[in-house]
Amino acid sequence: MTVSYQYEVASSTSGGFTRLLLMWRGSLYKLIYRELLLFLVLFAILSTLYRNVFTATQKRDFEQIVVYCDTFISLIPLSFVLGFYVSYVAGRWWEQYMAIPWPDKVMHSVALYVTGNDEYGRVLRRSLMRYLNLSLILVLRSISSAVKRRFPTLDHVVDSGFMTALELELFQSVPSVEFNTYWIPCTWFINLLKEARHSQRLTDSQGLKIIMEEFNEFRSKCGLLWSYDWVSIPLVYTQVVTLATYSFFAIALVGRQYIEGAKKPFQMQVDIYLPLFTILQFFFFMGLLKVAEQLINPFGDDDEDFELNWLIDRHTKVSYLGVDTLMMRCPPLVKDIYFDTEDLTLPYTEASVPYKKKTYRGSVANMTVPEEKQTMFLPDISEELEETGATLPTPRASSVSLATHATDSPLNNRRSASPLQLLRDYLETFLKPLSSLVRLRSNRKENTER
Repeated sequence: MTVSYQYEVASSTSGGFTRLLLMWRGSLYKLIYRELLLFLVLFAILSTLYRNVFTATQKRDFEQIVVYCDTFISLIPLSFVLGFYVSYVAGRWWEQYMAIPWPDKVMHSVALYVTGNDEYGRVLRRSLMRYLNLSLILVLRSISSAVKRRFPTLDHVVDSGFMTALELELFQSVPSVEFNTYWIPCTWFINLLKEARHSQRLTDSQGLKIIMEEFNEFRSKCGLLWSYDWVSIPLVYTQVVTLATYSFFAIALVGRQYIEGAKKPFQMQVDIYLPLFTILQFFFFMGLLKVAEQLINPFGDDDEDFELNWLIDRHTKVSYLGVDTLMMRCPPLVKDIYFDTEDLTLPYTEASVPYKKKTYRGSVANMTVPEEKQTMFLPDISEELEETGATLPTPRASSVSLATHATDSPLNNRRSASPLQLLRDYLETFLKPLSSLVRLRSNRKENTER
């Protein structure tokens, strides 16, 4: 029953959202037009009484009441209370949708691991999925008025093919006075899975583990749906928001009246006939309250409630197709048309050509480094020796591959250096620090002997 308008806002254009203001189903006008008409009628009656019926004394008393109500109406924190409440309800509404279980993961796992294309194998797989969907139907019958109207009694569930007469007797034989028994088909699912294991229809123990993991997720979401219906938003919170909203506009009926003289600030001549800003406030505040009323229970009959009966139909059809019909309709293994092509050029229609974009390579993909700055060398890094002020120079990796200074580029000395010279430089680089360490240790030893 949700109202989808994604296509209307697929692209941002001038006046994009204004097109949505003309929609009626699920609109703000449909939610509040009754309350708005009642408010305007009562407002007009009070205005008529003030101008044509009240005596001079009654007018003065009424004007004092109007000034009093208009002065203190701002003390009602309606914006804060109502905004926070609607935000919380909208978040809970989406969480309830995400809690609706889908049997697709279990379906694929059953189709993969429960083998056999004979009649027993087909009945086995279809029964597993039927028990799974039956658990969801029993939950939805407990929390959704739309599903309850479709299945008023369990006999209707039997007539629809989700349960057999024998299964109904077994289901009703379980004591169910103190708790809901929607989970009984889940036990049938487990027993049937054990039978498949014993009859060698489910030979892979890892496959059994995967099926049970997906089944447990499905089962936990069924329980979560029932919990959302059981544990509501605290009643006192909803009462506070409702009382604040209706009290605000009850006071506004009097406080926003046009009175003669300059006793009331911020009133114009147009307010005699139509309270413009009061009507705008009614749209905003009463609209938010109605949004909360519509979203607080998404399992009902409102325009934005979830289409649970469609989900039941979809889950049942997809489950039977996935574990039975489509298993015997696999296409043959063939080469794709790009089998021998390395650099693929994929086709576009003429309408989709503008959406073909160049590949993003990174923000510095086209950055260039000057060639004179591309020479590799090791910068001078000194390391302090312990307890001394001597420094140990960083050894060079190679006088050919890397230079120790920017001016000692290997490009300058590559051709003039002989192998013997390179070996001598290499030994000097590593032996000098070692000799320094030997001298340091000998000095320490002499000092100790003295």
